[in-house]
Amino acid sequence: MPQNGVYDLLKMLEIALDEGYSVLKYTIVNKREIEDLIDRIYAALPNEVQEARLFLKRKEELQNEAQQKAAKIVQDAQAEADRKLSESDQIKAIEREGVRITNEVKDNCEKIKNIAIQDADGIRLQATDEAVKIREGAELYAEQVLTSLEGNLAQLQQVVKNGQIHLEQLRTDSVGKYSNPQDNSRGWVNNRDNKRL
Repeated sequence: MPQNGVYDLLKMLEIALDEGYSVLKYTIVNKREIEDLIDRIYAALPNEVQEARLFLKRKEELQNEAQQKAAKIVQDAQAEADRKLSESDQIKAIEREGVRITNEVKDNCEKIKNIAIQDADGIRLQATDEAVKIREGAELYAEQVLTSLEGNLAQLQQVVKNGQIHLEQLRTDSVGKYSNPQDNSRGWVNNRDNKRL
């Protein structure tokens, strides 16, 4: 759907909100109509924005999975360390191993988190750039429409001015024709060829 479609849908959303009626400080609207317009707006967004949205969602899911796996690894490592502590004389070695595994998992989680944040920031910047381009395009289009309207108005103004000049000329011609009659038997003169009628 073209970019104008998004703006049209947003305008329809504004109209739907305006058509709601107020009760105290709340506005009651048709929920189904609003939800339908929101779905249509999402569908009308450029593919890049939708892909970025899906990408962010997937990154968040991967980050959650990584955190869950890390927590499970830490939990398993701790359980294993606890079991070994109770079963073995090598308590200090097991504790060191548990700490090492925990730190390694934390480091891995931190790396995954930083990568996800960097990717999300990049997508956010790209989406912001796209939004700026869309806004600039809309402003340029509005400026072109206004310039075109200005030209059309100037042409119409010139047509009106020409019409006024023509009417003034006709009025002047009429006054000159009938205000200067020559004496003749009938009292009328044809100014075009100065012949008696």
